[in-house]
Amino acid sequence: MRALVTGANGFLGSYLVRQLLQRDYEVTALTRRHDQALANLGAKVAIGDVRAMETVIAACTGQDVVFHTAAISGIWGAWKRYYQTNTIGTKNVVEACRSSSVRRLVYTSSPSVTFDGNHQSNVEESAPYPKRWLCHYPHSKALAEQHVLGANDKYDLLTCALRPHLIWGPGDRHLIPRLIQKAKKKQLKRVGDGANLVDTIYVENAAEAHVAAAEAMQEGADVCGKAYFLSQGDPVNLWGWINEILELAGLPRVRSSISFRSAYRLGHGLEIFHETFNLKSEPRMTRFLAAQLAKNHYFDISRARRDFGFAPRIGNKLAMEKLQQSIDPTATTDDL
Repeated sequence: MRALVTGANGFLGSYLVRQLLQRDYEVTALTRRHDQALANLGAKVAIGDVRAMETVIAACTGQDVVFHTAAISGIWGAWKRYYQTNTIGTKNVVEACRSSSVRRLVYTSSPSVTFDGNHQSNVEESAPYPKRWLCHYPHSKALAEQHVLGANDKYDLLTCALRPHLIWGPGDRHLIPRLIQKAKKKQLKRVGDGANLVDTIYVENAAEAHVAAAEAMQEGADVCGKAYFLSQGDPVNLWGWINEILELAGLPRVRSSISFRSAYRLGHGLEIFHETFNLKSEPRMTRFLAAQLAKNHYFDISRARRDFGFAPRIGNKLAMEKLQQSIDPTATTDDL
């Protein structure tokens, strides 16, 4: 089997490349710059950007399955930046798959495509897209997801969209380092009452789910044309989980707090201030971030269990032990 992974040098993408190679796939890794580590693993590295149709067509040629993980993430920035990569880039991947006769496409979406700022408790995939968006990332991903699912055709291209929530583990260059950096700068405050439950997913489990979904895709299979939430299947208290990570890094627990209402108002004010003065830096608080830090967001993953046998192999306890082995408590902020 020949597989293309877009965004292959990203956190999820790199784990996916490893797992595909372990299963004897011939893997092409599409990245915006050369990554020798991927080449050393045995992947063919193709240089390019999903915004460039010619590049994507060249990478898709001869592939049996495409895993599209490339995306611009974040809670702040210009709409054009998110739209061009996340939405237009995804449309390019779909069209390149069709023109290159690729049979299967697995798209990495996000649970935030259903988030409207309110509690999400044991939400199923039938949850609608919001009528309003608190930031550009989920909006651009939702448009891309709808395009991918709409492109599913049993006679042409089989597609599905996976929504892994809060991917974490060794090698993460964003979520965990960001928490540790903010804690070292004493910028972390609990938002809300601290009782909110959230889903997470360990990175190896997320990668395995992508492979399982792809291998289950065949004409008439239930997985085709659908979206799926992915998680550990075991929600955690967000602030307890954050404190556990900080303790692994030798840092104190989060003690100070701010109400959700105050954080939301502060975030709205900072958004207006940054937009008014055209500031490029990310606000320390936004409405989206306040809601994410204070509200429940955990999901029902029974559809993924049923349709392609998803079962998180690595539980929370073992995952945290693996993470502990990768954290250097002596690292300074500059090392992160």
